[in-house]
Amino acid sequence: MTVLLALFGGMALLLYGIQLAGESLQRAAGGRLRGLLTGLARNRVTAVASGATVTAIIQSSSATTVMLIGFVAAGLMTFRQTLGIILGADIGTTFTVQLIAFRITDYSLLLVGLGFTIIFASRRRSVRDFGQAILGFGLIFLGLKLVLDGVAPLRANPLASQLITSVADSPIMAVLAAAIFTALVHSSAATIGLALALASQGLLALDGAVAIVLGANIGTCVTALMAATGASAEAKRVAVAHIAFKVLGAAIVFPFIDPFTALVATTAADPARQIANAHTLFNFGISLAFLPFTPWAARTIEALVPEDQTGDNPFRTRYLDERALDQPALALGQATREALRMADVVQGMLRDVVPVFAKDNQELLEEVERRDDQVDFLEREIKLFLARLDRSAMGAELARKEIGLISVIGNLENIGDIIDKNLMELGRKKLYHGRRFSDAGWAEILEFHGMVSKNLERAIAAFAANDRALAQEVLDQRPAMRQRERELRESHLERLRQGLAESLETSEIHLDILTNLKRISSHVSALVFPILEEV
Repeated sequence: MTVLLALFGGMALLLYGIQLAGESLQRAAGGRLRGLLTGLARNRVTAVASGATVTAIIQSSSATTVMLIGFVAAGLMTFRQTLGIILGADIGTTFTVQLIAFRITDYSLLLVGLGFTIIFASRRRSVRDFGQAILGFGLIFLGLKLVLDGVAPLRANPLASQLITSVADSPIMAVLAAAIFTALVHSSAATIGLALALASQGLLALDGAVAIVLGANIGTCVTALMAATGASAEAKRVAVAHIAFKVLGAAIVFPFIDPFTALVATTAADPARQIANAHTLFNFGISLAFLPFTPWAARTIEALVPEDQTGDNPFRTRYLDERALDQPALALGQATREALRMADVVQGMLRDVVPVFAKDNQELLEEVERRDDQVDFLEREIKLFLARLDRSAMGAELARKEIGLISVIGNLENIGDIIDKNLMELGRKKLYHGRRFSDAGWAEILEFHGMVSKNLERAIAAFAANDRALAQEVLDQRPAMRQRERELRESHLERLRQGLAESLETSEIHLDILTNLKRISSHVSALVFPILEEV
């Protein structure tokens, strides 16, 4: 019973330490991880480097793959851009195992104490994240120490020794057992850490340990498979690529497991280091072997996972994925994409104001009103999504971006409401009363509508690119907008003084159109405030 408690306790600490260290480093890096992955994905070699770097930071190739699935689902990356990163993640995951192989167990309590001290002594979030990472590494080595102490008595237990030997002597059984165990604990590093402990106590031969390494690499695919469930076809392809590289790599190495084991044996004398080197050689090998063939792999996977056949439902979010809620940087990227989709709908509504009034098109008028329902739906869903973000993982920069995004969707929703409840009502009034604008009056409405539409286009582009210069251009248009609206209002009043019949009939509609376009212009200016307020 004591042995089992030591083993379970040690594995629990090992798993929690890996998770804590990875999450803390990921939180400390913040949006820089996303920038590193998306910015270097265009070149295969740099994509491999970025994947290896990010995975070494967050301690898990599965976590990197889950991030990639989220990026692809949000439209921030394409499936083909992720292939090099996936191969790089296989390399980066070897860092954790190599670290465990050092077995700095004597210093585990020192690291735990240092981590706690930093956490409680510091008020800065970044320093506390660093302290949590140190605490995580301390727990990794403390857990490994408990596992080592727990497996030591098994040497004197004939039944336990025979059971481990019987599994290890059959490579197929060892691969299956390791794959199942890794799928259950969601960590190949933990599985290999257990193998290191068994080998260090003489309970596991190197050939059995190599088979466990292959199985652990297969079992780690389960996390990606679960993350892709219910996602878009592009996101599912990322998971399939991750699985294909791991399974094919293991299938290629398995028939040559004996010469591979002999090669690993020459790399070090320490059994723990040999197992860590086997993991490193396997992942480096499959990454280098598959990298030249990624274009063919992409075409094959795209054929295996066809495009989604479902049509575009206006009352359905396209980019929001609740599985990203514990990764605020990723979730904000998804919400931004959904906000841009919302902006496209609003821009289309404003564009269609002209044909509604020009042609008295009642069908188009009703279509514009229905699109405002879509705008309201998207605004509500984005706000609810942002409200569920993991606040503990957000820094000041991400919190500011969240507030700015809420401001943007609020102003877009207000523009949609003005078009729906005011301009469309004016269009219906003009239609039912059979009114007609004077040529001069209609030309002025078209001019002012064009000015507002152009400024909205600038504002959306500034928001999409986070372009401060373009945002400033939008604000610089405010005096001109106000001045031109006053001039057009005075021009209409002059036609009234002249007694122009068409101007007299449409005066109320004409002036209300100018007023509502001016209101829209104010909300357009407010769209860029979050960009200009960035520090």
